[in-house]
Amino acid sequence: MSGCSGSDNEGDAKPAAKAKTVSVEGATTTFQDAVTKFDTDGGCLEKEPGTCWEQMQALVEPARTLRKAMNSEKSVGADFWTEAYTLIDTMEDGIAVGEDQGVPAGGATELTNRDDVFGSAHDLSDWLDKNPIK
Repeated sequence: MSGCSGSDNEGDAKPAAKAKTVSVEGATTTFQDAVTKFDTDGGCLEKEPGTCWEQMQALVEPARTLRKAMNSEKSVGADFWTEAYTLIDTMEDGIAVGEDQGVPAGGATELTNRDDVFGSAHDLSDWLDKNPIK
C-alpha cells in the first residue's frame, strides 16, 4: 500500500526535536539586540509601503520568543508582565496586517502598523530595562 508519504524510508525519520527553553534574560538580550540593530542600521527611512516589512519581522520574531520565555518564568506572576504582554500584542497586531503599510501620505498624523511594531518594540525595550529579571 503506497500512502502519501514522500519517503520510502519511514523508519529513518528522526523524532521531533524538543523546543529549547530560552531564559527571560537571554530572550531579553536577543530582543534588545534586534532593537539596537534596527536603530544602528538607520531604522525605517523609506515612506513607501512594503519597504520595511523585513525590519518589522526582525523585531517581532524575537518578541515572540521573549513572550514564550516570559510565559515559562516562574519567579514572577503573570501580572508582572502585563505591560510587556500588551506591547508584544500591539506588535503582533501590527504585523497581522500582513504587509508594511508605509507612512500616511501628506504627513498625516494617523498611525500605521509601523508605529505598532517599531514604537512598541522601543517601548518594550525600555520597559525591559526598567523591569529586569535575573
